[in-house]
Amino acid sequence: MKLSRTLTLLGLVLLFLLISMNSAAAFCGFYVAKADSELYNQASQVIIARDGKRTVLTMANDYQGEVNDFAMVVPVPVILTEEQVKVGEPKIIERLDAFSAPRLVEYFDEDPCTRSYLEDELFRTPAAPQAASEMKESRNNALGVTVEEAFSVGEYDIVILSAKESSGLEVWLRENGYKIPNGASEILRPYIQQNLKFFVAKVNLTEYENTGFKSLRPLMMAYESPKFMLPIRLGMLNAQGEQDLIVYLLSPKGQVELTNYRTVKVPSDVEIPEFIQQEFAPFYKAMFTKSYERNGKKVAFVEYAWNMANCDPCSAQPLNREELEKAGVFWLNNSRFNNVFITRLHVRYQRDNFPEDLKFQETANNQLFQGRYIIRHPFREKRGCDAAKSYYQSVRERQDKEAITLSRLTGWNLYDIRKKINFVEFENVPWWQRIFGS
Repeated sequence: MKLSRTLTLLGLVLLFLLISMNSAAAFCGFYVAKADSELYNQASQVIIARDGKRTVLTMANDYQGEVNDFAMVVPVPVILTEEQVKVGEPKIIERLDAFSAPRLVEYFDEDPCTRSYLEDELFRTPAAPQAASEMKESRNNALGVTVEEAFSVGEYDIVILSAKESSGLEVWLRENGYKIPNGASEILRPYIQQNLKFFVAKVNLTEYENTGFKSLRPLMMAYESPKFMLPIRLGMLNAQGEQDLIVYLLSPKGQVELTNYRTVKVPSDVEIPEFIQQEFAPFYKAMFTKSYERNGKKVAFVEYAWNMANCDPCSAQPLNREELEKAGVFWLNNSRFNNVFITRLHVRYQRDNFPEDLKFQETANNQLFQGRYIIRHPFREKRGCDAAKSYYQSVRERQDKEAITLSRLTGWNLYDIRKKINFVEFENVPWWQRIFGS
């Protein structure tokens, strides 16, 4: 069985309105495609809604295998009770993904004879276990493991564990039916040294069948802690090579940043050839991989940073109040403006280049950013005015530049790119004169 699983701001209204008006001139266009999480075969997705020390964490990832083999072990900073855990809605993760995905936009050049091309250039867009028996308690004590809480939520049976040493925890997990990869104790040890607890979940098969869902739903947890982090090292044990992780960070203040890894923005606001409209998915994957390699495979990429009150251009409508609450946002007030800032981070990682868990900090940075890629369709009808001559010449130069830009971003062969471009014919002469001469 193949299953998809889910792991893994009114205060400045006036300022924001001014920013929005300025951004409208820079970002307007017709949205035509997006690069969402479906581009990647194994992309884990996590939502973190954070304000101060309060956090709501929603975990989602791709899981392949029998549902009875599923096990989730997540280090958490505090002991969680049943009231702090719930099953989330997959649709919310899909909505956040669609809203924040890198996007392709298109523009159409006007007739050069009805408007000065110089003016166009001036105004163009910049580029539940029960209580254990005494025997079981004795065994737990021998292994140094304490079951702090045990409960069921939806289709999951959950225990919250504390442990004294990692090998005992690994043995406990195996003896209690959790199928975890070999070598887990080595990864578990630093978490025990930090006095973290362990959120451990497996599927209750009877409840799962009763839900009627074809895939496991996200798990959400709410807690208070000064620690603002996301554990990723345990997920590397089962990894077949590099993994993609997309984190949607929601804050009432502004962008959320990593403190222990360098963060860079994906290349953006670049003009690329028209044919990419039909090849946007392979383009974005190639461009992301090239950027990842150029940065030494040791950075996180910002793909989107925006206030949830609007979008420009919109690849999906902003989440409404009800949807934001389902995403874990707990600080909403009665204003019609949603003081929620979303930062979309895309991390591609493996054990060698990401040896530490992700550590974050909230900031007051409200600078807007999106991964945006631009197609400009030339005006192709023949015109004889003086402006048209300079226009056709400039479009040809623009198309040459687009080809070079695409090659630089993706590593694709420039000759192959040029073969796919429908270059503008800017010379107002019969086509045969190009071969026979005048």
